[in-house]
Amino acid sequence: MGVGHGHGHAVTAGAANSRRLAVVLGMMLAVAVVQVAGAAFSGSLALLADAGHTVTDSLGVALALAAVWIAARPATNRRTFGYQRAEILAAAVNALVLFVLCGFIVVEAVERLQRPAEVSGPGMVVVAAFGLAMNVGALFVLRSGARSSLNVKGAYLEVMGDALASIGVIAGGAVVWATGWTRVDTLVSLGIAVIIVPRAWALLREAVHILLEATPRDMDLGEVRDHLLGHHAVLDVHDLHAWTITSGVPVMSAHVVVAEEYLGDSGRMLDELHACLTGHFDVEHSTLQLEPPGHADHEGPCHA
Repeated sequence: MGVGHGHGHAVTAGAANSRRLAVVLGMMLAVAVVQVAGAAFSGSLALLADAGHTVTDSLGVALALAAVWIAARPATNRRTFGYQRAEILAAAVNALVLFVLCGFIVVEAVERLQRPAEVSGPGMVVVAAFGLAMNVGALFVLRSGARSSLNVKGAYLEVMGDALASIGVIAGGAVVWATGWTRVDTLVSLGIAVIIVPRAWALLREAVHILLEATPRDMDLGEVRDHLLGHHAVLDVHDLHAWTITSGVPVMSAHVVVAEEYLGDSGRMLDELHACLTGHFDVEHSTLQLEPPGHADHEGPCHA
């Protein structure tokens, strides 16, 4: 990372994964088609729920891919950070859609428990096994990108949930095939909902954390302040803020009180302070206001 204090925007983590998202979208659409046909053939609610999950995930991945494209649009005078937040909005929408899907599964499952339906065990196993194979492949495609992008992580979690659901459908289909007990199909459907909910909640919580411009979870502002105060010319640091624009793009601003004899060399001061922030806290975009002692007395209460 550079030592200078340029303020160019980094390429978002999601933009680097657009090809992965496109490949996974194609795989999931293929799985959805097979699952819908298989659900119609076998009469399985669990397979239908898994198909609905896959269709929803396909829409989520398509939304994530569109968000990456939107986020890559350049900044303007009205949107100075461009559209990078679109990735986080997409992650939040994905989480909400997953909650809606869980509600649908539960309603259908309750109805099936009251009126069991005829289900084909072999059909469930074959179709779910195909879905599982495709989901495992999609997980490998998305694995590296999920570490750097919340948007890609949302797609990864959706695919993971679908893979676990496919395993449940295979197990349920095997039971139906061996014993004829069709209610296990409904219980598997409820199990799919249980798998989805906590992952959707974690994704929504992280998206809201970023949208509320809270301090990044891996950043301690007290430690940031101490590092800045460690510079021999810095007397005080106030109005210190840190937030996240999108995955992999933390930003920070602060008012830095500098001894008057060093203000004449402000360029070198900024280089050194920005190097500290970039090297220790991975913050490439920071805005620092250098002030002489006593300047804070002229600022309003919002600059505490």
